[in-house]
Amino acid sequence: MKKITIYILIIGLLSIFIGYTMYHKPHINVAEKPVDIAITANILFADFSSDETKANTKYLNKIIAVKGKVANVEFNGEKAAISLQTEDDFGSVVCYLVQDEFKKSAEIKEGQEVILKGICTGFLMDVILVKCVVMNSK
Repeated sequence: MKKITIYILIIGLLSIFIGYTMYHKPHINVAEKPVDIAITANILFADFSSDETKANTKYLNKIIAVKGKVANVEFNGEKAAISLQTEDDFGSVVCYLVQDEFKKSAEIKEGQEVILKGICTGFLMDVILVKCVVMNSK
């Protein structure tokens, strides 16, 4: 009985330590970080569509610069998301911008070609990038 109590105590302390370190993980400033991968929206989406497991290994949690044409810009309060067109009619690359980029996003129009940099978090019918910043807009 004493061993079980010790194991439970150790597991509890380990859980608290892991939770604390995850909660206080430093913020990543994407604008200051170098790009891991530069790619077009079409290729990025095609990679995830053809083999999601392989694409996760290659792109997940990497800083990606993605180039494409804007399908639409959505605003929610002071947050914005830019969807980039792909050759697939049912999918896109969705880039959720950091709050500092809100003013830039208001200037971006549908059909405009842009380069956005963000962290790839995976594939949910669309490829998702978070903490995005606008690198270039024409």
